[in-house]
Amino acid sequence: MASKLDPSEFVDLDYQDGRRSPAPGEATASTSGAGRAPTREEVESQVAEVQAELARLRQAQEQLERERAALEETRRRQAEWKTGREEMVRHLTRGLGLLEEAEFSARQEAEQMAKAIAGLREALNKIQAIQEESWTAENFQSEMTRALTTLENARMEWNSARLKFPLLNPPAPESAGGESAAAASQQGPPAWTSLDFWALTRVGLGLTWPLVLALLLLITTLLLRGK
Repeated sequence: MASKLDPSEFVDLDYQDGRRSPAPGEATASTSGAGRAPTREEVESQVAEVQAELARLRQAQEQLERERAALEETRRRQAEWKTGREEMVRHLTRGLGLLEEAEFSARQEAEQMAKAIAGLREALNKIQAIQEESWTAENFQSEMTRALTTLENARMEWNSARLKFPLLNPPAPESAGGESAAAASQQGPPAWTSLDFWALTRVGLGLTWPLVLALLLLITTLLLRGK
């Protein structure tokens, strides 16, 4: 015999619960939260949050500005280092080359000067070593020849040193033209520059009156011939 059917077995309880209308208290709570105006405390809280966010952003901006300034300073110092390094390498290389060349020339000149000093001293000692009082009638000719040879060698040594070192040459005398120009410059300006206008006029008239007289005579002669 078949069992009796239970009608509750074919009812979807979850579906019926979903379709069940909300309670009156629940509907009031949901609609009141969405449509009510914010309170003063909520607005002040939001303002405080915005101000805090602005302060945080401002601090972040200041930090970024400091980092940017530090980077700019680093870039400037790097450029200064690169430019200064290239400049100093160029100057130091050129300076070393010039000084080494000058040192080499000075060393050669010093060596030549030392040789010249030794040669001049030796020539001087040889000349001073000659004692004319010890000459006799028998060795006079030979001693004179030896003395003249020593003197000639000393002269050659002296002339060679003068060619190598111009400071051994005496200063050249000034020319007559230079002396006269120097004397004229020392005498000052001529005396006529101190005269006034009328004095200069009288001087000019005294110098030109023969020419004026000759012109007057020529004009008079021409007028008489025209008549």
